[in-house]
Amino acid sequence: MIDERLLDDTDALARADARGALLALASAGARVRTGLRLADEAGLGGLRPEGRPRAVLVAAHGAAAQAGDVLAALGASVCPVMVLRPGPAEPDPALVHPVTRSDDFTLGLDWTLPGWAGPSDLLVVAATVGSCPGLITLVERAYSRGCSIVAVAPPGSGLAEAALQARGLPLPYTPGVPAALDGYSDGPDADLPREDPSDFWGVLAPLLALAQRLGVVAGGQEALIAAADRLDEAAVRCRPSAEAYNNPAKALAVQLAATLPLVWSDGSCASAAAGRFAAMLADHAARPALTGALPEVLTAQRGLFTGALGAGGDPDDFFRDRVEDDGALRLQVVLLRRTPHRRPGDERAAEEGRLPDVTDESSPDHLQDAESPVSRRTVARAHRLAADHQVGLRELTSVRSDPVEALAELIALTDFAAVYLGLAAESGGR
Repeated sequence: MIDERLLDDTDALARADARGALLALASAGARVRTGLRLADEAGLGGLRPEGRPRAVLVAAHGAAAQAGDVLAALGASVCPVMVLRPGPAEPDPALVHPVTRSDDFTLGLDWTLPGWAGPSDLLVVAATVGSCPGLITLVERAYSRGCSIVAVAPPGSGLAEAALQARGLPLPYTPGVPAALDGYSDGPDADLPREDPSDFWGVLAPLLALAQRLGVVAGGQEALIAAADRLDEAAVRCRPSAEAYNNPAKALAVQLAATLPLVWSDGSCASAAAGRFAAMLADHAARPALTGALPEVLTAQRGLFTGALGAGGDPDDFFRDRVEDDGALRLQVVLLRRTPHRRPGDERAAEEGRLPDVTDESSPDHLQDAESPVSRRTVARAHRLAADHQVGLRELTSVRSDPVEALAELIALTDFAAVYLGLAAESGGR
């Protein structure tokens, strides 16, 4: 259990945040704008594609792979988008050059192209560290097959140079807040990749700009700039100095204390946000989470509701005394949605920067008339399943018409919540 009063102690939060995660999240909007500017300076603005690719292959790991998942969610209706994740590489006896500890992990990774990949396809290799041998080898393989190649990597890195040699387009990636990497210890995990939470946006910004240029994702750069504005707004609303009763991220963190989160999603945009939320909970809150998409998740995870995790008091009571709680683990559903049909008052609230649409705890009675009957019934059934088993359901909804803006709102809120949950637990243990 965590005491929500810990979340309002800004000094304690600062001491616990050795990785600088809160500062990194606050810089997410700036990372998007910087990424777009550098991509344009690298020649993306002058790119004249000859039609859309048959398929887009995104090879990455870590935060870059999560960015690829977002591209797959947003562009899958236009052309196939496949995220290639690494497998173990075969040992190379010819490898004789010295290896630093930071390279140990990436030297063991290998990526494989689908057998059908060829001249009609685009390979995008993305990495926050451009010295990954497996990705460099993949660029060489893709070039031999005639694939078009784009690399999102640090300027001057081995991966960026490999893209140039393969007649590809390197798009610059710039690191985020240096302090976010200083909190990693030199212990047994020091060889694992070091990424801060805003690295996700540092990769996603040029990736989406490229996809829009190719016609894989609808919209233009103005939509990405608007998404950066949404990230800035979330950073203000979810700042450490904002008290829990007026901070949606802190309120969500408190609600997730001593729970097994079930992160459900309605639609492809929300599914991408759900995957990101689960990853952030694991990395920054040491909390496992199960994801699932409506309507399949209602049957796939209903068995969880019939066991001990489904029983409990009133998990939605924000004011109950969690310090004196019995500490029993319980389920908590977080339902992420994008419903671009506005309700009365949403437009004015958005203009005033209040954006209640991403903090509403909706019930079936509040479902919008503009939604499809199928979606309305499915969401209502989810609420009923949770209510029947005394499980809390928190619905987080973005009403933004542009999917990139909606994604930014949902991910910004849940990113902050995951970090606050981890920091409160660490502060309480000191």
